[in-house]
Amino acid sequence: MISTEFNTILELLNAFPDEQTCIDHLTELRWPDGAVVSPFDSESKVYGCANNRYRCKNTGKYFNVKTATLFDNTKVKLQKWFLAIWLVTSHKKEISSIQLSKDIGVTQKTAWFMLHRIRNCFGFDNDLNNEVEVDETYVGSKSKNKHAPKRGEGEQGRSTKEKAPELGMVERRGKLNAKCVGDVTIRTLTTEIVNSVNDATIYSDELPGYNALKRIYDYQFIKHGQGQYVNGRVHTNTIEGFWSLLKRGIVDIYHFTNVKHLQKYVDEFVFRYNSREQDESQKFNLLLSNTEYRMTYKDLINV
Repeated sequence: MISTEFNTILELLNAFPDEQTCIDHLTELRWPDGAVVSPFDSESKVYGCANNRYRCKNTGKYFNVKTATLFDNTKVKLQKWFLAIWLVTSHKKEISSIQLSKDIGVTQKTAWFMLHRIRNCFGFDNDLNNEVEVDETYVGSKSKNKHAPKRGEGEQGRSTKEKAPELGMVERRGKLNAKCVGDVTIRTLTTEIVNSVNDATIYSDELPGYNALKRIYDYQFIKHGQGQYVNGRVHTNTIEGFWSLLKRGIVDIYHFTNVKHLQKYVDEFVFRYNSREQDESQKFNLLLSNTEYRMTYKDLINV
């Protein structure tokens, strides 16, 4: 039976005192019906072997529960990984690699890599319905804070040279999706929204990039340019509140995020928002159930 009785660090350590209990827990989450699936050939028969290993009949390859997951080929013990995941998912605010390295006893470089591997598993897409707010923002460093030689020409306002456009969509009293987008044109925004939003009433500001929505949805917008922020049920206050949390978290904890890694940071904030009503053990198990995303250090630094 999958353990859910750990809402403090002490309870977590008591639930997973050694490597084997961590392996058993991962096994139950990855293959809940008991049927082990080969990561090399999902149709292959699998044989159980000694030392928590399995053999794929069709390929002849051996594997274990960590193969092809965020734990693949790691030298860090699973108990430290579990503690890192619990700290990341249970904290209302983010945790830096320096702080994590102190908390679990690894180097800062190892903690940084672990955090990126964990963030790589935060990407959950949600179908949105009913009333949905959409809004765009720009995330990145401010040109005015740079020394003059580092500033790019035209780096102001909505320039995408150092800032990345983000599209957010939130169902009121429901889930939220946020995506890094290349631009805020009609084609880009409409495609992303249609991929996430089903039958819904959509509220946005007056950005021209949303103009095509009126042909697809019940669409209404607020006129921010005229100082209008609420008109009955028409407003974007919910998604704007999320942008505020995202930007404040990046500035306070990470100070700066490279654009190439930005989506993973955004996914972390989205996960935290969408799991806000769950307890710590539920968040922990939710993340562990979505770990089949392997990232190597070479993949990370060469993104």
